Amino acid sequence: MAKKLKESTEQPIETSNSGFPTVRKISFSDLRSILVLGWRDFCRAPLFGMFFGSVYAIGGLLLMAGVFTLDMAWLAYPLIIGFALIGPFIATGLYEVSRRLENQTKITWSDILTIVWEQHRRELGWMAFVMLFIFWIWMYQIRTLVAVFFGFNGFATLDGFVEAVFTTPNGLMFLAVGHVIGAIISLILFTLTVVSCPMLLEREIDFITAMVTSIRAVFKSPIAMLSWGAFVVVSIILAAIPAFLGLVIVLPILGHATWHLYKKAVEPE
Repeated sequence: MAKKLKESTEQPIETSNSGFPTVRKISFSDLRSILVLGWRDFCRAPLFGMFFGSVYAIGGLLLMAGVFTLDMAWLAYPLIIGFALIGPFIATGLYEVSRRLENQTKITWSDILTIVWEQHRRELGWMAFVMLFIFWIWMYQIRTLVAVFFGFNGFATLDGFVEAVFTTPNGLMFLAVGHVIGAIISLILFTLTVVSCPMLLEREIDFITAMVTSIRAVFKSPIAMLSWGAFVVVSIILAAIPAFLGLVIVLPILGHATWHLYKKAVEPE
C-alpha cells in the first residue's frame, strides 16, 4: 500500500514534466519529403494556394508602392527581407487546407476563410503580434544603422542608396553589420515560429507552449531545421524579385510543406 501511495503522489510530477508536446528529430530526407508533399497539396488544391499566394504578393506590392511614394526607396531591400519574416502567419489558410487534405475532409472557401478569420480570437493572434513586433524591430534597426553610418538625411533614390552602400567604407560596414543583425533576428523568429503557427491552428494550446515547442524542435535537429529556414528565406526573396509574382506559386508550396514539417517534427496529441 505504501508503494502504491508513493506512485500516486509522484504521478503529478511526471505529468508536469511531460506538459510540452514531444518533438522528433528531422533529417534532410524529411525535408525533401515535405517539399514533395507541399507540391502535392498545392496541385490538389491550386486555387486556394494561388489565392493566399496572391494575397501575400499584393501585400508586398502595396508596401513597395508606399515606400516609393514616400521617397524611401532605399528601404525596398530590407523591406523585402523583413516581409519574408511574416510568411508563416500569412500561410495559416494553407495549413488548414493541408490539414483537411490529410484528414480527407471537404474543403470549401467559406470554411477556410472562416478558420483564418477566427484565428484573431485564438492564440495564433498573439503569435501574429509576436511576428509583427519582430518585423518592426527589423525595420527600426535598419533605420538606426542608416543613421549611424550615413547620418539622418536618408536617400532620395534607390540608386543613391546602392551607390553609397557599395562604394564607400561606411556603406560596406553598414552592409556587413546589417546582414549580421538581420540573420540574428531571422534566426530568432524562425526558431519561435517554424512549428508553432501550424501547431496553434490544430491544437488548443497557448502560444508560449507553442513557441517553446518550436524552439525545442529546432534544437532537436539544428542543422536540418536551420537549412530549411535558410531555404525558405532565400526562396521567398527570389520569388519576390519579379514584382512579387513568384510568391503566387512559391508561398503555397512552402506553406503546405511547413504543415508537413510540423507533423513530422511534433508527435501527435
